[in-house]
Amino acid sequence: MKVVVGAAIVDGAGRVLAAQRADPPELAGGWEFPGGKVDPGEDDHAALVRECQEELGVLIEVGEPVGGDWPLGADSVLRVWLAAIVAGEPEAREHRELRWLAPGELEDVTWLPADLPIVRAVRKLLGGDDVRAPRHGD
Repeated sequence: MKVVVGAAIVDGAGRVLAAQRADPPELAGGWEFPGGKVDPGEDDHAALVRECQEELGVLIEVGEPVGGDWPLGADSVLRVWLAAIVAGEPEAREHRELRWLAPGELEDVTWLPADLPIVRAVRKLLGGDDVRAPRHGD
């Protein structure tokens, strides 16, 4: 089973960072949570930190998981965590565009089908009082 990790990066205003795919052609233009494949011998959190450094140029702190294993085809799963940026400003290095979305704006972009149930889960988490993205030093 292949594991793909994603970060629901939340800023201090409660907005979530969405990333628009540049490729492959069949996914280009769709929106997703930043992240990528876990390399052999790498744990999920290390992969997520590495992917956000490579794709966005930021250092993140990984928080609580968003659900469990989300299916991605027959042989892969997607695991997503809430996260916060602790260093850097996000830039679209491998994506067409980045956009910060408030909970009420999450439907303003066309999410990839695999990300849709996660978007709903993230919106619920952001609306709750007991679940927060990590703050640096927590």
